[in-house]
Amino acid sequence: MSVTTSTVPGAAPPRRSLGRSRPRYGEAAIKVVLVAAATLSVATTIAIVISLIPPTVRFFDKVDVGDFLGGTRWAALFKPPAYGVLPLVSGTLLVTAIAVAIAVPIGLATAVYLSEYAHPRVRRTIKPVLEVLAGIPTVVFGFFALYAITPLLQDWLPWEVEPRNALAPGLVMAVLLIPTVASLSEDAMAAVPMELRDGGYALGSSRMLVALRVVVPAAFSGIVAAVILAISRAIGETMIVYIGLGARPTFTANPLVEGETMAAYIAQAGSGDLPVSSFDYTTIFAVGTLLFAITFAMNAISIRLVRKYREVYE
Repeated sequence: MSVTTSTVPGAAPPRRSLGRSRPRYGEAAIKVVLVAAATLSVATTIAIVISLIPPTVRFFDKVDVGDFLGGTRWAALFKPPAYGVLPLVSGTLLVTAIAVAIAVPIGLATAVYLSEYAHPRVRRTIKPVLEVLAGIPTVVFGFFALYAITPLLQDWLPWEVEPRNALAPGLVMAVLLIPTVASLSEDAMAAVPMELRDGGYALGSSRMLVALRVVVPAAFSGIVAAVILAISRAIGETMIVYIGLGARPTFTANPLVEGETMAAYIAQAGSGDLPVSSFDYTTIFAVGTLLFAITFAMNAISIRLVRKYREVYE
């Protein structure tokens, strides 16, 4: 038995639709979840800004902005009070500078090794280990800085090292930041097309030369984003500096003395017995607003640099 089909002479053959025959509700649900997550992130940021504005305005009704940003003495919870925020800013920047100066070179070197030199099996082993290292609670790093690193510094360094200082938490924070820099930079380098590497090898370049002159410049936008993210995390870190650096605001560049960061002050004052309606409580929001502004500015710079140096490959 045979089946025959008849067609009308001169008629065009029937077209098959390339569209989906039926809707995929799973993809629609995932899209809704992603949109909701993005909306929630934006709404959370807006809510934080709204919550910071009224207490900050109340604070600056009594404190001059110039005295706040230019003062070198911070004693907000003592009598007589002093509201110069530079000691908190200097402590924050000092610890951040120590951590970033160590974490960025080591993290970039690790990323170059994983991307250009490591065997795939080694890469699959080392990268999860780095990510697990980044997941260790920061309170553990803080106590490690206080009870392990500081005694070593006191024994090894020829200068006097105070029990709480900026160097120990800076060194420990560098260990926390290395996985962030290494993992994100390696992802950016792995996205560089192999054709660019082959072109470098065809010109007689060594593997190191290709890595430094071809791969790293091509992945520069991703590397910048990784570094800015590490800096932002260091600036906002709380527990490591709260435990290892101390709570004595000091306007100094000496990493061997006790100090205090903006995030540590917020944690210290917020966990105390300050009445919510008191003026002293508004100092938390003033410092938090400055910290938010610094972090926001760094993220804006990061976005600008990423857009400027982004490479698009087809």
